[in-house]
Formats: sequence, structure tokens, C-alpha cells
Amino acid sequence: MSVPLRSSPTTHQAAPDHALRRNAAPVLITIASFATLILLWHLTATIWPSRSFPPPLAVLEAFLREMTSGELPHHLGITLWRVAAAFVLAMVIGSALGIYLGSHRQADRFLQPWVILFLNIPALVIIVLAYIWFGLSEAAAIGAVAVNKIPNVIVTLREGTRALDPRYSDMARVYRFGPWKRFRNVLLPQLQPYLTAASRSGISLIWKIVLVVELLGRSNGVGFQINLYFQLFDVAAILAYTLAFVGVMLLIELIVVQPLEHASTRWRQRAA
Repeated sequence: MSVPLRSSPTTHQAAPDHALRRNAAPVLITIASFATLILLWHLTATIWPSRSFPPPLAVLEAFLREMTSGELPHHLGITLWRVAAAFVLAMVIGSALGIYLGSHRQADRFLQPWVILFLNIPALVIIVLAYIWFGLSEAAAIGAVAVNKIPNVIVTLREGTRALDPRYSDMARVYRFGPWKRFRNVLLPQLQPYLTAASRSGISLIWKIVLVVELLGRSNGVGFQINLYFQLFDVAAILAYTLAFVGVMLLIELIVVQPLEHASTRWRQRAA
């Protein structure tokens, strides 16, 4: 009679340890990469000292100075508010138009030249015209940023709508799904990859345009501060504001965007 094999306690202990090391490896590699970058930065600034290329410690001192005075949190918060407002506006309008054009061929043919036109107008032109037509106001700044992103969202969601599987729509029709239930259970899950792609590219594009908007026509925000320290030729302060803003955007990517993406694609893993 054969005796069933039992796993030893060491086997159960080794599995979590292996999983822990596997999950920690990407974090350690990222930390090592950033440490290498800072070391190269320090060595370059030491070998070729220049006021236009300050060492990391000088940037850290500028960062702490601006944090202590409260200037950096104040201007950073204003910029993040503009990024969030423009992002929501662009995603809502662009997604609605993209889904509509993907579902209606005639409307898509009619509005296609408009989409191509706005895709190719430089962001700087839209910003300048918005300030000329609507004044140096908050609405003009946020609207100009959103207009620059809306065409990209339209194109992405239009292609996603065209790629929808008609069998799911037929199933929803058979079971007499209402508009909200059809949107939530049929349309939204299929468009999730396209919404994710539009969101990620949207954040990376919008925060860059927001800085240009602030530099040209606002009296606060990270872009305004960068312009101010550019006139003072304070490169350390410019890098401090830039790195602080980039750091916040990376945290948003890691803490907000990626968890939402994993949560929205959980149904695909269950289906598989």
C-alpha cells in the first residue's frame, strides 16, 4: 500500500519566501537604477562644475527651501488641480464623442476632417488663441489643455468601439438589457483597454501642456515658478520643481492608475 506524500513545513515556508523575493526584485532594480542615475549626475557635476548643471545636493537644498517656505506645496497643488480638471474634461468629452463616432459611420465621415484638424494643430497655438479669445482666465487655461487631448481620446475610443464584439450586443438585446446595464456590462468591459490607453497617454500629455499654459498666462503653478526661476537663472530651483512634480505623477501612476487597471481587468483573469 502506497503512503501519500506529505509536504514538509520547510516547503510551505520556502514558497512565500520565493514569492516575496520575486515581488521585491523589480523594486530593488528600480531603486538601483535611480541610485545609479543620481551617482552619475553627482560625478558629472563634480568633474565639470557649472552653475547651469548643479549637483544633486544643491537641488535637494532648493527643494527643502521651497518646501519649508510653503511655495512648492502651494504651486504643486494648483498645478495638480489643473491637470485633474483638464483630464476629466478631456476623457468625458473625448470618450463620448469617440463612442458615438465609432457607432455611427455617417457622423464619423462628416467629423473626420475636424478630428484630423485638431490632431495636427500645435498645442502652443491652441493655448495662445484661448488666451486671446477668452482672456487669461482659469477656464481658458483648463479648456486649452483639454482641447489638446480630446482628439486623441476620440480616435482611441472610436477604434475601440469599432472593435466591439457584436455577439455581446446581441446577447444584451435578447435579455433586454437597459441602457445603463448594457453600458456597464457589455460596452465598458470591452472598451476598458482603450480607456486605459487613453488615460495613460492623457496624463502624460496633459501635465506637460499644463506647464506650458502656466508659463504663458498664469500667475501660479509649477510652470509659473519654472519661468520665474528661469529668469533668475536658478537651475537648482527649476530642477527641484520639475523633479517634485514628476515624482508626484509617478506616485499617481503607481498608487492610482495601476491599481485601477488591475481591478478593471480582474474579470478577464476570471474568465480565462
